[in-house]
Amino acid sequence: MNPWLEAVAQVEALEDLRLDENLVASMRERWSGLSGSQVGRMNFYTPSFRHHETSELSTCGKNAFPAISITGGDCKLQCDHCKAKILEPMIPVRSPEELERLVDGIVADGGRGLLLSGGSDHQNVVHYEPYFPTVRRLKDRYPTLQIAMHTGIATRDFALGMEDAGVDVAMMDVIGAQDTIHQVYHLRRSVDDFERALETLVNTRMKVVPHIVIGLHYGQLLGEWNALEIVQRHLPSALVLVVIMSQYASQSRPFATPPAEEVGQFFMDARAALTDTPVLLGCARPSGVHRSMTDTYAVMAGLNGIAFPSDGMLALAKHLDREVYVTPSCCSMIVGEEVLAMGENGDSIPLDHIPAAPKRQSRLRDIPIVLSA
Repeated sequence: MNPWLEAVAQVEALEDLRLDENLVASMRERWSGLSGSQVGRMNFYTPSFRHHETSELSTCGKNAFPAISITGGDCKLQCDHCKAKILEPMIPVRSPEELERLVDGIVADGGRGLLLSGGSDHQNVVHYEPYFPTVRRLKDRYPTLQIAMHTGIATRDFALGMEDAGVDVAMMDVIGAQDTIHQVYHLRRSVDDFERALETLVNTRMKVVPHIVIGLHYGQLLGEWNALEIVQRHLPSALVLVVIMSQYASQSRPFATPPAEEVGQFFMDARAALTDTPVLLGCARPSGVHRSMTDTYAVMAGLNGIAFPSDGMLALAKHLDREVYVTPSCCSMIVGEEVLAMGENGDSIPLDHIPAAPKRQSRLRDIPIVLSA
């Protein structure tokens, strides 16, 4: 029996998972030949804008790293995969003055940073320009406050405006398929536009953390490997991977859930392509058994961080002899302590034992997984 499957069998929370034996064997073989500064270390932590708690990790405060939308729930693009639903849980602000008052309150409550986001115009631009002077004042007032900004396609002037405002982390989605840009995002932009935007951001002093959404083309993997090559050409501070979630899509244009095995294959390729760059699994991914399988493949592939880890992941990582850390402080979309202090241990605590992970609750088995449209 494959030793990695034996390791899974030792974790009671994972004992019912039906993993692809060939994929696990490939992961083990690929792992044996990897070397690089980011190979071997894993960090587990919980973002602050959702409640999360497992037997291995407890939840954290809600206000340590909140997410804020400068457009509230409004977005002109209305992409097929999102329909602006991702903005709804964020704190809405509609003016620079409102943002300043809000951030003063966040800092007074002990907040350590924030994520600025918002809806795009029809060219995939989020218009932060009126907010740049306010962000600059806030950074001057609170020098240790960490500010991340999720931007669309940034020009050089826009990127320099972010940099001058004191933004610490710039985030953007990288899309590698022209059909996805047109059909899912409803954009008349090109793959080259996304690559130029990433290159522009990387050429600033900001830390840059692009995202690749796995299954973005209605649940199919279409441009993901091209997007990975784009990231590999420009080497950002870190790469965040997320998996498409079908619940936001309309019934007229539904999204399938990508098979966990295909997701795991991409994890393995991303790790091999970026051995000196942190590759992290973000909080957006399907729930239930699919999530447990996705997280298991993420551990086996050797990704450097997992948000909202499923039960059993810390134990599995230790069984696979990973260098495991737990960060008790919070972050937002994996741009908090781990990315902002890249290469440093910060508040992370090394895990020197294999934690107990109780049997996965039966309700996870009852959640259906959609494998095709």
